Amino acid sequence: MDTVDPLRFIAALLFVIGLIGAVAFLFKRYAPAYMGVNKDIAGRIHILETRYIDPKRKLVLIRRDQMEHLLLCADGRETVIESGITPLIESPSMDKAKHV
Repeated sequence: MDTVDPLRFIAALLFVIGLIGAVAFLFKRYAPAYMGVNKDIAGRIHILETRYIDPKRKLVLIRRDQMEHLLLCADGRETVIESGITPLIESPSMDKAKHV
């Protein structure tokens, strides 16, 4: 009886870990379809670049449609530094979005 209890514990633990893994796999595989997320459609918003100024502040360059915007993120606030920037060079993601 002494060796049976640890074996049952290990078997039950492996079973529970297997169930958690199966649920995680199924959720990752099928949940986006139920939540209306489609990975094939190119989005309108892209993060182009992020630069950290210091541990509390960073600059983020984003593109929405064909315009770029520069944001300063600091202390839980976002400030628009510059808006309506026209991109210098079109990226491959823009070319893909045009043909979709």
